[in-house]
Amino acid sequence: MDQPISHHEALVFAMVTMSAADQTMTDAELRKIGEIVETVPIFRDFDSERLVTLAETCGEILQEEDGLETILDLIKACTPDYLYETAYALAVEVAAADLRIQQEELRFLSMLRDALGLEKLIVAAIERGARARHRRL
Repeated sequence: MDQPISHHEALVFAMVTMSAADQTMTDAELRKIGEIVETVPIFRDFDSERLVTLAETCGEILQEEDGLETILDLIKACTPDYLYETAYALAVEVAAADLRIQQEELRFLSMLRDALGLEKLIVAAIERGARARHRRL
């Protein structure tokens, strides 16, 4: 069976959905997504010019009935198992970008964790690392 989207697209969908979870995509979150796509090694062979189009496509899917479930299914189906932790970590980075994590964002992270079957200890380590990286005086 052909994958409907690539692993790059699935990772972008995870980040965009995280940003949109609270109904507000902040400038800080959008900058973080762009920064991740430009600097994280998994995106080395990804055409960053496609980022805006992918974000729009993700938004359109989210507007559909059961759109969030569709996005979660796509992320799980199109991300190789060994990148599940990466998908979660990228979503956490976007959530932490504006230094305010809303209840809706926590809910999406919980849904993503469950969809990917991540262990709680791994999740805690990823979240703790993000808090340490984004801490300010």
